[in-house]
Amino acid sequence: MLRINARKLVATALALIAPFVARMAFADSPAQMVAEAQKTIAVFQKADPSLDAFFRTAAGYAVFPTVTKGGLGVGAAHGTGVLISRGKALGKVSLSQVTVGAQAGGQEYSQVIFFETPEALAAFERGQTTFAAQASAVAVQSGAAAHAKYTNGVAVFTATKGGLMAEASIGGQKFKFEPFYPVQ
Repeated sequence: MLRINARKLVATALALIAPFVARMAFADSPAQMVAEAQKTIAVFQKADPSLDAFFRTAAGYAVFPTVTKGGLGVGAAHGTGVLISRGKALGKVSLSQVTVGAQAGGQEYSQVIFFETPEALAAFERGQTTFAAQASAVAVQSGAAAHAKYTNGVAVFTATKGGLMAEASIGGQKFKFEPFYPVQ
């Protein structure tokens, strides 16, 4: 009896997660990625106009239009986006996350990571930025950015897009940067 219930639980979890994981398989061109990042920025700015200060003053920011997350006991998330500095798209960024703990379901969210200084931006480009999952992330809502602060030169904002995820887990996010054009 227990074996049947476990199979049903796994099948249900896979059914919840499958639509999200399927979206991870498609790669976009740099132009498509930048267009999606611009749309995401507009959504964040509309949801919280006080974010404009971060966009204007940050040394750079990574925009992840869609991060797909799913789990059942062990969870994973992945998203790709664009790293922007001073209005110029520098390259593709990817986010990978692994979590362990009580969790079930699937979810999509958008994420923007701001870098306060050129040093924080350079550390991100070198792959030296990691942090605990959901650590110090601010949910985008009107006025939230007005009170948000950088922590160690980084500020993170998220907006839920859809899905349902029950979670009490620990883990971390790791990032990778690939320039769009060869560095001269």
